[in-house]
Amino acid sequence: MPTITRDEVRVPVDVLPEERETYIDNYLKATRGTGRLMLFACDQKIEHLNKDFYGEGIDISDAEPEHLFKIGSQGICGVLAGQRGLIAQYAADYPDINYLVKMNSKTNLVKTAQEDPYSPQLYDLDAVLAMRAAGVNIVGLGYTIYLGSEYEATMMAEAGELIAQAHANGLLVVLWIYPRGKAVTAEKDPDLIAGAAGVALCLGADFVKVNPPKPEGDDTRTPAEALKIASMAAGRTGLVCAGGSTVDAKTFLTQLWDQIHVGGACGNATGRNIHQRSLDEAVRLTKAISAITLADYSVEDALAVFNGEKEFSLD
Repeated sequence: MPTITRDEVRVPVDVLPEERETYIDNYLKATRGTGRLMLFACDQKIEHLNKDFYGEGIDISDAEPEHLFKIGSQGICGVLAGQRGLIAQYAADYPDINYLVKMNSKTNLVKTAQEDPYSPQLYDLDAVLAMRAAGVNIVGLGYTIYLGSEYEATMMAEAGELIAQAHANGLLVVLWIYPRGKAVTAEKDPDLIAGAAGVALCLGADFVKVNPPKPEGDDTRTPAEALKIASMAAGRTGLVCAGGSTVDAKTFLTQLWDQIHVGGACGNATGRNIHQRSLDEAVRLTKAISAITLADYSVEDALAVFNGEKEFSLD
């Protein structure tokens, strides 16, 4: 299993000297001591409303929000990402989870054809720091930017300031960056995905979550091969891919292995593929995902973990 020491953690220079050790602690917590990120994305209750949590093909346990925290507690994840209020309601009962607070969100009711997307910041950093001071295990922040939106300048400015403030307080930042708006004709164009990765680096993010690229036309590269350029563009900002809608475990784990070992990704950011399953199945999938992400398991061995034929832990 890949591991890093405290001395190997690259600490950005905008981290205040007195917060340097806190930043290293949070980085090692979030990456489980590997430098790779397994992010359990639980922000869809605003982003996609309830359609991701109840309906055909979704286990009924997902209708209850505590399902997310049970998975995060019993499974193997780096961080559980959700809005401040969601975390505030449940963190006292699940104190051992590493939390990443999503600082902005919007619903999907207003479509791009009606108005370019803008995801406003919902609260300031002080509200998050107050929760941390109260004992909530917050290791980082998240923020979404829609590149190509007419509001991109506002979101980039908010994100840039937020990253500076977060680093000054020893917190990590993960940017969700999606090209989206009337100016964007192909949201998963490989060049745009690589551009998004470069923007995250320039804003100072520790990690960036992007959609897997989708080569089209004369571009004969596989998605993972195209992703390699985005990983290079990200530089020292770790790139992870969004998990997307739920698919069978073998397909998902194969895509993840390719993203890491062909595409150069340093982890994953998965929501629906995990939480739409029963608790037992979701927990087993977090372990299978982490086996690939954090321990370089093969797809076959990770599938054995998912199927309960092989044990996996970080102990």
